[in-house]
Amino acid sequence: MAGKTDETATRLKRILLCVIAGIIMAFNIKSFVRSGDLLPGGFSGLTILIQSIFLKFGGISIPYGPIYIGLNLFPVILSFKAIGKRFTAYSCITIAIVAFLTDFIPSFDITSDVLLISIFGGLINGVAVSFCLNAGATSGGTDFISIYISERFKVDAWNYILLFNVR
Repeated sequence: MAGKTDETATRLKRILLCVIAGIIMAFNIKSFVRSGDLLPGGFSGLTILIQSIFLKFGGISIPYGPIYIGLNLFPVILSFKAIGKRFTAYSCITIAIVAFLTDFIPSFDITSDVLLISIFGGLINGVAVSFCLNAGATSGGTDFISIYISERFKVDAWNYILLFNVR
């Protein structure tokens, strides 16, 4: 009976870490990334770029969530099949929280200094990613692809994560 309780506690801890990571990431996008008019690496930056293109050239404001989820669909399917169901499920929790909250948290500027925004935004996002990794999950997107490559070809995933996130 104790084994079942420990397993449940571990699952709840992992879910909580993924939720906290998603909240932190959404806060980071709405405060630091938006106020500095920055494009982060990975699918978050690609989502913001797509939003900007539609707004600038079409006058259409598209919510963050649907684009972010749409971009993550293929990597989620790939991860589910190749990496594992639980890993993918926990990662999807973070993706869903980020997608939902980024559209609903109001934007606010903490500072207008781009250097400070870059440094603190990067640090805050790093904390969120560490929560994901401690939960045995990722923040989605290029992380799924990197881990898949790592598993498939037996090489270190972190080099690929860096490669996919560099612009």
